[in-house]
Amino acid sequence: MRIPIFGSFVLSCVLFAAQSAMAFPEWGDLRSMEPPSDQFGPADDFDYEGIVALSGCSGSLVRFEDSFEDDFAMILTNGHCVSLIRPGVVLSDQNSSRRFTLLNPDSSNAGTVTAQKLLYATMTKTDMAIYLLKESYAKIKQRYGIDALTMASQMPLVDDPIEIISGYWKRGYRCSVEAIAYEVLEGGWTFEDSVRYSRPGCEVIGGTSGSPVLLAGTRTVVAVNNSINERGGRCQTNNPCERDEQGNLIYEKGYGYAQQTYWVYSCRDENGDIDLNQESCLLPK
Repeated sequence: MRIPIFGSFVLSCVLFAAQSAMAFPEWGDLRSMEPPSDQFGPADDFDYEGIVALSGCSGSLVRFEDSFEDDFAMILTNGHCVSLIRPGVVLSDQNSSRRFTLLNPDSSNAGTVTAQKLLYATMTKTDMAIYLLKESYAKIKQRYGIDALTMASQMPLVDDPIEIISGYWKRGYRCSVEAIAYEVLEGGWTFEDSVRYSRPGCEVIGGTSGSPVLLAGTRTVVAVNNSINERGGRCQTNNPCERDEQGNLIYEKGYGYAQQTYWVYSCRDENGDIDLNQESCLLPK
């Protein structure tokens, strides 16, 4: 895939990961964290084919609606699962050898896949990262029997039933799209057209960052999970708020959010490659 280089890699942001603004566990707690037992159904109640786990986060093996089997596969997760990327910064076309644990449908480990590049990552407008793997979709299918999930080219609708499936915890959530928030503010970050979850059902916790948000009963990814208001704070780290078009703020403990992924399609060129120079591109550059 072709992506021009924009921005710079902000490695220094990793130093602040313990204060991450999203559904991300503190580094010191990664081995000791256990999910509250009353938040989840049994692991075998969800289909984990194509779900991946990475250090402290979740993700998914994804393809475009028109991807070919011999294309290099992609991994979708959050931008903040790469590092805490400063507002206005875009990372692209960075060499990477990050490894991901690929899950079987029953949530057992199928094996590992390895990145060759970080294609794109940002925490501006959305909170999304896409890695390009060394393995093709066909190779992954041959080796592990796993098919990729499909990223939707359209945004979800209010009241659509959804599932959030975490590779880190090997657990999932079910609820629906309650609203599409005009803007979500958290610390110094601003996200646009965010999916707000209905309650109860999708009270995400640390480690679920980067989990795919799927239309229930399908293998279609419509967003990527990234945050929840933990304590009822206003527009603070771990306590996001919403701002409507008139500037009014809305915030409430338990309001959880996912970020849109369909914008990626607007940045593809005639060959299907991601090109941020496309006039139609909706992603930050």
